[in-house]
Amino acid sequence: MALIADPDEDLVRRVGQGDPAAIQAMVARKLPRMLALAQRMLGDPAEAEDVAQDAMLRAWKQAPRWKPGQAKFDTWLHRVGLNLCYDRLRRRREVPTEAPPDRPDEGPSPDRGLMAADVGSRVNAALARLPDRQREAVVLCHYQELTNIEAAALMEISVDALESLLSRGRRALRLALADMRPGAEGV
Repeated sequence: MALIADPDEDLVRRVGQGDPAAIQAMVARKLPRMLALAQRMLGDPAEAEDVAQDAMLRAWKQAPRWKPGQAKFDTWLHRVGLNLCYDRLRRRREVPTEAPPDRPDEGPSPDRGLMAADVGSRVNAALARLPDRQREAVVLCHYQELTNIEAAALMEISVDALESLLSRGRRALRLALADMRPGAEGV
């Protein structure tokens, strides 16, 4: 088995030794991405903050026992963040369904002059309506900027399976946001 080069190896080692500067550097480097991941997966800023902080706490506690070369620390941290998100999603789910209902969004139609915040809200709402695995694939590849290979490994699926999830997720987002495209007739 080939060892995996990890750009965070020295930082994790120093965190494990209790170096305060390294701990601050890890938080500065990793917390914003964990917060973005949790926000996009959960759609709730307060829950996202809790998940991101919990993930960082686990990283700090794991650092002394980290064995470099087996996996990238960043990949492990993303897996921790995703698991924490899924724990919260499972707790809030009341009636599990296999697929979302086939109904159009009954919300108000957007005005032609949507502000950027409104567009972001619509995209986040459409993202939240995706099935969990499709949302996870889209978030990891498009928002967390992981490669397909990294995202597939993190999700423990093949690259082909990841690409299938991405394709279905993108198609659903395009459909949900079709009225926002230039030239779309809206009212």
